[in-house]
Amino acid sequence: MIDVPGRSNRSLTPSRDPYTWPMLTTWLAVVAICALGAMSPGPTLAVVLRHTLRGGRARGCTAAVAHSFGIGIYALLAMSGLAVLITASPVVFRTFQWAGAAYLAWLGVKGLLAKPAEDGDMVPPGRISNAARDGFLVAFLNPKIAVFLIALFSQVVGSDTTWLERGVYAATAWLIDMLWYLLVAWLFSSPRWLKGLQRNAVWFERAFGVVLLALAARLVIETLS
Repeated sequence: MIDVPGRSNRSLTPSRDPYTWPMLTTWLAVVAICALGAMSPGPTLAVVLRHTLRGGRARGCTAAVAHSFGIGIYALLAMSGLAVLITASPVVFRTFQWAGAAYLAWLGVKGLLAKPAEDGDMVPPGRISNAARDGFLVAFLNPKIAVFLIALFSQVVGSDTTWLERGVYAATAWLIDMLWYLLVAWLFSSPRWLKGLQRNAVWFERAFGVVLLALAARLVIETLS
């Protein structure tokens, strides 16, 4: 390198921080895995779509945000090690599973018994607090989320991982889940096709009821096996 008077001989090539670069690659891996987990179809998708079609964008987004808080709680528990108290105890784990199955079955029965409003085929939207409750409980009563996050974070968190890094990973799981289901609620509440979907809301409601009952039955079978 040529010495230039008054200037440092430091290379102009940007250096990679040996600490930051591995964390960035690890974080990107967490992003990809959490995104795949959020996009996988399941009861959450049915609940968010159900509330979107019933009450529009506001209720769909409310269910999405409430669900993400359930994910965030499990992410924090997994990072702190407290989630093991759920996954390591068969009694606690099965209790959560039975409660989750019962809640899905209750939602499914409500869907099957849905009736149109007096002025048309649309289903009464209900209170926005119902969307928040359903979104949160579908996540919180699913202990498999704790299993998933423990398995994920055990691969990226070590004894030398700072609490700041742990917080970043937990916040990533929470944020990705929220953004994905907000996107789902936003797309399906588009005025272009929402009115058309809502004209057949009763049949969609009953279809979601069948899906939720099937998911509840599968959860019961898994719990008994």
